[in-house]
Amino acid sequence: MQKKTQFLTQSALIAALYVALTYVSAMLGIASGVVQVRLSEALTVLPAMTGAAVPGLFAGCLVANLLTGASLWDIVFGSLATLLGALGTRYLGRKCYWAPIFPILSNTLIIPFVLKIAYGVGEGYSFLFLTIFLGEFISCGILGVMLFKALEKTKIFR
Repeated sequence: MQKKTQFLTQSALIAALYVALTYVSAMLGIASGVVQVRLSEALTVLPAMTGAAVPGLFAGCLVANLLTGASLWDIVFGSLATLLGALGTRYLGRKCYWAPIFPILSNTLIIPFVLKIAYGVGEGYSFLFLTIFLGEFISCGILGVMLFKALEKTKIFR
């Protein structure tokens, strides 16, 4: 029973952090659009440390997209991109520099279509793939790896 409670608590905390960091990103004007650097995406390395991060990230992205006024397409497919990225990261295990690969790939491959279909952005797909990739690389590849390294030192998820 204690392990289930710990799992649910970690998932809920990760979801809440994702929502809060998405709001911070939105206030800075970098959470959505053609160029996005969601600070919350740094958390996508957490499945490498705990399985509780998988449902936490999915729920956090879903709630953040609902609360920030995203379109239905974005709510569904943006959240699924985060879920796929989290599952891939969990599959890879505790490999720091590999942890952001799946979140970067899933968002780079899915979000440009969401931007075109849901929001009607005029930029071409190659430009959107590039801008989403760069934003995810900053969020997951740089900030996420920094977070991973910091958490690794604390041994919080051992």
